[in-house]
Amino acid sequence: MAINLLAEALADYNKALRMGKREGQKLPVLDDILKEKHITAAREIPLGVVQIPSEQLVGTKTSGRSTAFSKSFYPLLKESTEFAGKWMELYKAHLTEGIREPVKAYEFMNKFYVEEGNKRVSVLKFFDAVSIPGNVIRIVPPRTDEKENRIYYEFMEFYNLSQVNYIWFSQEGSFAKLQRLVGKRPDEPWDDDDKLNFSSVFTRFSSEYLANGGEKLPITTGDAFLYFIQLYDYQTLDDMTSTELKEKLTKSWGEFKLLTTDQSLELQMDPNTEAEGKKNIFARLIPVSTPKLQVAFIHEKTAETSGWTYAHELGRMHLQQTFEDQISTRCYDQATEEIADDLLLQAIADGNNLIFTTSPPLLKASLKAAIEHPEVKILNCSLNTSHKYIRTYYARMYEAKFLMGAIAGAMSKNGKIGYIADYPIFGMTANINAFALGAKMVNPRAKVYLEWSTLKDHNVSDSFSQNEVHYISGQDMIIPGEASRHFGLYRDSDDAPLNLAMPIWHWGKFYEQMIRNIMDGSWKYDNTTDSTKGLNYWWGMSAGIVDVICSHHLPIGTARLINLLKQTICKGDFNPFSGILYSQDGIVQKDADKVMSPEEIIRMDWLAENIVGYIPKMEDLIDKAKPVVLLQGIDNPEA
Repeated sequence: MAINLLAEALADYNKALRMGKREGQKLPVLDDILKEKHITAAREIPLGVVQIPSEQLVGTKTSGRSTAFSKSFYPLLKESTEFAGKWMELYKAHLTEGIREPVKAYEFMNKFYVEEGNKRVSVLKFFDAVSIPGNVIRIVPPRTDEKENRIYYEFMEFYNLSQVNYIWFSQEGSFAKLQRLVGKRPDEPWDDDDKLNFSSVFTRFSSEYLANGGEKLPITTGDAFLYFIQLYDYQTLDDMTSTELKEKLTKSWGEFKLLTTDQSLELQMDPNTEAEGKKNIFARLIPVSTPKLQVAFIHEKTAETSGWTYAHELGRMHLQQTFEDQISTRCYDQATEEIADDLLLQAIADGNNLIFTTSPPLLKASLKAAIEHPEVKILNCSLNTSHKYIRTYYARMYEAKFLMGAIAGAMSKNGKIGYIADYPIFGMTANINAFALGAKMVNPRAKVYLEWSTLKDHNVSDSFSQNEVHYISGQDMIIPGEASRHFGLYRDSDDAPLNLAMPIWHWGKFYEQMIRNIMDGSWKYDNTTDSTKGLNYWWGMSAGIVDVICSHHLPIGTARLINLLKQTICKGDFNPFSGILYSQDGIVQKDADKVMSPEEIIRMDWLAENIVGYIPKMEDLIDKAKPVVLLQGIDNPEA
């Protein structure tokens, strides 16, 4: 038996040797890496005995043994050497009694470099060991502004809580998001059951993901896993059978492709007029028979309790009146997170083949329904979200807010103007800044006092009163039946507010255009040809989606100015975010001829220099505001 074992060891050594020579690349050396990065005084933290993921053992600590192994720890020295003899002895020991003695290794940037035990690692890797025990010392690099360095510091915080070292991400904020998605508070340690369960769930996912071709995508397995549990929930994944997991992975594969680029969103800024030229001219003359559309609107709240929902309901009624004999519409209210999935499935079961979900919190349920029912067209009203199986839409309200700011600047005698915002999410900062820039255009001394309606223990009215603010931009629309006139731009007084102007979300125009696109075949021409991008409709004044209604209380000269500005914006001759721009912290845009890109406007995280106020942190907000900000918050690293 000993002879047979020796022959087997010799045969497998030669097999490993051939594999090593085919690789041709030698092991990286940590000392050389640290020297190249000019790291000379890094902190060293003993981690004790750690189960080192085999695939993360990538090199040696010193150069002494680097030439004896290929990059995957396969041997490179002939079978007649002393090295080969020791390798084969370890081979036999592994088969007869197991290799239990930990290696000694250093961890740097979540990669491991062996100081003692290189041959043990080589043998265990040859046998496809998942992990290898090692006594590990962590080398902590100095903080830098490099993305990888920032992610590593986030990893160290996560590791201190979980002791999990086998998952990695390519985007900042991912470790904090993972901590939340597995049901843990930001500072809550993991117990042994948490660790074992996570290892089981992640291993199952990784196996199916890689078997489906995940290694071909330029993202980490962790990136894909995080996206998947964000969509389907961690506990749901834990409860899935292997068949269910494989099926859902296959159906949602297009979503993983969107993770492969930082620019995964294609914005359509105006209705696609080019599609008209692509259609046959005879198609415009001969009526085309199209199946009757059944259109569902799914709202998070009701028209009676939410001005936002009311605006979308007006859009639905406009749609029904415009296409009275060609479509049927139906609304589903109160789509809370607990029942959103069921409402979408009910809408599909009711025969609706086009569904609009009218708020960002309904995004996840919309996406899951679209993946399971590709025959149904689903659109979600949200901004800066990229998905392959649904389309998203929003409106460039900042254009209207710019006009509102110009009115406020012209009307305010002391130059102090109030602005009430609700959620610090994508697009909101652009609205605030556009308002402030509009005010400053007509009144260089204008100051905008920014208040947030979702702050804890804060009275907005008292704050405005203390600062002698009389002209205020409040909520865009009132709720039907509500007596308050504190909406739009108004002048506050002891008697009753005087309304001067109101921004309009004309969702009916958007919905009408979508129906026309579907009926005439233009819908398919909107599809992006890039598989790594999702499509977001972000239309503005030029498409009639947003507008400003001026009161008769407005002076004629001011009304004329607003009309002129509106025309220049609609023609594309002017953008509020053009030219030299200053924030509270200094200059943002130096070039007088430059115009901010749509992407820069959406992700704006600064406030204009004439704004008195700040962007609140998550901990400053009331509880009901947090889910929306977690989903789309501009100051939230997870968003």
